[in-house]
Amino acid sequence: MEDKKYDIIVIGCGSGGLSVGLFMGMAGFKVLMVSKTDHSIGGDCLNDGCVPSKALIHVAKIAHQAKEATNFGLQLSGSIDIKKAIEYVYRRQEVIREHENAAWLRKQGVDVALGEAHFTGRNEIEVNDKKYKARKIVIATGSRPTTLKIPGVEKVRYYDNESIFHIEAFPKKLLVIGGGPIGIEISQAMSRLGSKVTIVQRGLVILKNDDGAVTSILHNQLQQEGIEFYLNAKADHFSSANEATIILKDSSKKSIQFDAVFVGIGRELSLEALQLQNAGVEVKEGEIVKNKYLQTTNKNILVCGDVAGDLQFSHAAEFHARLLLTNFFSPFKKNLNNDHMSWVTFTDPEIATFGLSEKQLKERNISYERLERGFDEDDRAVTDNYQYGKSVLFISSKGLLKKQKILGGTMIAPGAGELIQELILANASKLSINAVFNKIYPYPTASRINQQLIVHYKSKDLTGTIKSLLNSLYKLFS
Repeated sequence: MEDKKYDIIVIGCGSGGLSVGLFMGMAGFKVLMVSKTDHSIGGDCLNDGCVPSKALIHVAKIAHQAKEATNFGLQLSGSIDIKKAIEYVYRRQEVIREHENAAWLRKQGVDVALGEAHFTGRNEIEVNDKKYKARKIVIATGSRPTTLKIPGVEKVRYYDNESIFHIEAFPKKLLVIGGGPIGIEISQAMSRLGSKVTIVQRGLVILKNDDGAVTSILHNQLQQEGIEFYLNAKADHFSSANEATIILKDSSKKSIQFDAVFVGIGRELSLEALQLQNAGVEVKEGEIVKNKYLQTTNKNILVCGDVAGDLQFSHAAEFHARLLLTNFFSPFKKNLNNDHMSWVTFTDPEIATFGLSEKQLKERNISYERLERGFDEDDRAVTDNYQYGKSVLFISSKGLLKKQKILGGTMIAPGAGELIQELILANASKLSINAVFNKIYPYPTASRINQQLIVHYKSKDLTGTIKSLLNSLYKLFS
C-alpha cells in the first residue's frame, strides 16, 4: 500500500501542535495530526495541567472566601465534597473539549490519526501499521511528571498532576514534595478545601525562578493559611503508607504523618517510542538536539512545546508554534528569543513575572534601575485588603535623550496576572516608561499601581535645583 503524503505532519495535539496544525489546515495545506488517543487531544494543558488546576483553584477560592465571610457575621457549617469539586473540574474540561477532539479537528479540514507514532524514515512515520510521509514533521509530544524514586514510595497513596484531578478520597493530611509552581498551586487549593498541607522543598526558597521580594510574601501568606514548610529539606524514605522521613537542612531527620502524597518535582521527556534515530534526529542527555530555529539535526523535523527542552508553559508552546509558522513562509528566519516571556503562578495572591530578570540583566551587563514599591498606600489595595502586595520593575538606566524602557518585572497581588498585562505589552513593544506615566487610569482601578511605581520614581527628579527653577518659572508665567 502506498504511503499517504502530506505537506505537514504534527505529532502531538497539545497547545503547540494544535496551533501549528490548525493554522496550516486553514491555510489550505494537507495536514495530518497524530494523537495517542482522542481524549489526549488538548495535551497536558486541557487534561492534566492548566485547565483542571485552575478549575480546582476556582472551587478552593470560593470555599476560602466563604470562610472569610464569617468575619462579617455569616455562619457556615459542613465541609467540601471532593467528588462535587472534581465533577466541576470535569465539566469545565468538557466545555473546552468540544473543540479539542478528533471529530472537530476533521471538520476543520485536517486528517487525524489516533495511536502511537514512531519514525520509519527521515520524512516518514508509522501509526497503527500505516505509514505517512510529509515535507515537514513537527514533534509536539509534550512532557510527563518526573516520578519520585525513594525507598518505600510504592507503599503510599501517590498523586501527581496526571492523577490528582481523579482523586476520590480527600486526604486530611497531604504531604507535598516540591515547591515549584505546580506544588505550590495544588498545596494552596487542597489546603483551602480542608487538607492539612506540609510542603517539603529541596531548595532554600519556593518558586526559585521568581524574585525573592515577591516569593517571600507568598510564602508568608501561605503560612498564615496554615501550610507548613520544610525548606532546604528532602524526602528520604517512606517507612509506611502514612509516614515519611525527611532530612532537614541541619542533617537531622524528622517523621511526617500523612494520608496522601502529591509530587511536583519537575517534568521529563518521553522520547523512546518515537524511534528518532530512524529519522536522523539526535538526542543528547535525554533531550532532542535543536538549533535556534527549533529545527532538529534533520532540518525538516522540528520541535514545539515542552519537547523542545525550553520553558514548559502552554503559552511558550504557542510561541514556538508562531515561530515555526513564521519561518515556514519567510526567507528571513526568526530565532527563538525568550526575552519577553512571561508567566503566572495562580496562587492567591498570584505572582506574575515577565521580561528579563535581575540575574539576566547582570549576566548580560545591561545597565538598569530596580524600582520596588509596596501596595500599602494604594487605595484599591486598602479597600480590597491586599496591602501586602508588591511590584518590582527593571527599567533601563537614564541617558541623554535616551528613552527609559521597561526591561522586566514581577508583581504579587490578587489578579497580578491581569494587572501586569499592560507592562508586558510595554516590554514587548519597547515603549518608554512615559507611556504608563501619561496614561489616564480610572480611579480606583487596581492597575493604577503600575503608574504609581513610575510616578514615585520620577518624583525623585525633583531636586533642589529643579525646584528652584520651577519656582522661578511659576513667578514668571503664572
